[in-house]
Amino acid sequence: MLAAAMNPCPCGFFGDPTRECHCTPMQIQRYVSKISGPLLDRIDIHIDVPAVKYKELRGDAVIEGSAAIRERVIRARARQTERFASEKGVYSNAQMPPRLIRKYCAINAEGEKLLETAIARLGLSARAHDRILKVSRTIAELDASDAITPKHLSVAIQYRTTGPHVLGVTVRPSPRVSLTCSRTL
Repeated sequence: MLAAAMNPCPCGFFGDPTRECHCTPMQIQRYVSKISGPLLDRIDIHIDVPAVKYKELRGDAVIEGSAAIRERVIRARARQTERFASEKGVYSNAQMPPRLIRKYCAINAEGEKLLETAIARLGLSARAHDRILKVSRTIAELDASDAITPKHLSVAIQYRTTGPHVLGVTVRPSPRVSLTCSRTL
């Protein structure tokens, strides 16, 4: 597993609501382009992580605890282990070859339309298509769902369309830090 982090610009404040970024669009483009497109395409999940506000740190909001999240992950991994028991060398959704993606990542007509639109509008690659389906399968399992729904697909698509690779030259608001993760490279 690869976990990496990078700031959205050289100064680190692009898109920060409390601090001003002093970088030019060209500096941001040069900074972001240090990570190649083919490398980014091999990363399954891209997540923007904004700075946490003080009130959120000290607030009384009820959030899902680590123990509950751990249990959901254990159940999802158990489902994967059971599903791939007869598949040699495949132990998780991230390892599925195209044949197994077609078998285990079926989506309904609404999901097909959503994925087709995302691929066309966002110019995503065939590799991105497969990774979206694998991540959708995992999201469905974490949601205790047997089927991949359009909601699961939407989340997986969002994970492909956020992060440093979408900054380009066009300056748009973005959280302060971006985290990227991948199950396999």
